[in-house]
Amino acid sequence: MPESPDPILDVDSIDVFYGPIQALRGVSLRLERGEMVALLGVNGAGKTTTLRAISGLLSPSSGRIVIDGNEAAGLPANRVVRLGVAHLPEGRELFPEMSVIENLHLGHWVARQDKARQKELTDQMMDLFPRLRERATQASGTLSGGEQQMLAVARALMSEPKLLLVDELSLGLAPIVVRQLFETIKEVNRLGTAVLLVEQFVHLALEYTSRAYVLARGEVEMEGNSKELLASPDLIAAYLGSEAAPPPKPRRAPRKPATASAARRSSAARGRKTAR
Repeated sequence: MPESPDPILDVDSIDVFYGPIQALRGVSLRLERGEMVALLGVNGAGKTTTLRAISGLLSPSSGRIVIDGNEAAGLPANRVVRLGVAHLPEGRELFPEMSVIENLHLGHWVARQDKARQKELTDQMMDLFPRLRERATQASGTLSGGEQQMLAVARALMSEPKLLLVDELSLGLAPIVVRQLFETIKEVNRLGTAVLLVEQFVHLALEYTSRAYVLARGEVEMEGNSKELLASPDLIAAYLGSEAAPPPKPRRAPRKPATASAARRSSAARGRKTAR
């Protein structure tokens, strides 16, 4: 996709520190409107730190972050949300004692006075994830891992973001649930929301995105077309090593071992055929 003069996100040479430790060094990246881009790297490369800097949870010591034409570096998270950014964090970070529907309503907090729109969006999320409708009054802490991630995605979408930051969507989930969630995120992207995706399953991330950035030691090591990277396993291994896990595949149910009685019946049947 050619660069436009009006990207939804433009990160330019940001540095981020944790105390005296520098986590990001001159990181630059951009997303066009409606684009879905992967941010890859081994553990500790700076992926989560980049997302946290964009969403206002961390403040860069230098560099610029422009979101939808607005200077955003150093803004607190509540103001970044108002620029149209939703952050789906690693580990979900739900409020476990609150119900599913209460967690959803928190996602619409910045526009909470508009109760009609809140109800409309809640119904949309229930349609997107029917399991949440079944669990609407249940405490979120009692949901399964897959259901909790569905709720976390739905809560992020309640703010109607222009830019969705996704950190480790697949973490701790069964492969079939991972695929369902990726399809949902892709559909959200098709409807116009730009997505910046951090994901441990590198092949899966490249399959669903158009471009990718690779971080190493807090710096952007490379940028490229996702399909071209996906077709270059040696290149992936060179930059990502063992972190470049293959895409998860649903496991087939193991065949049940034959019981002794079943084995005798099978043997008897073979004997009758031979006699005939």
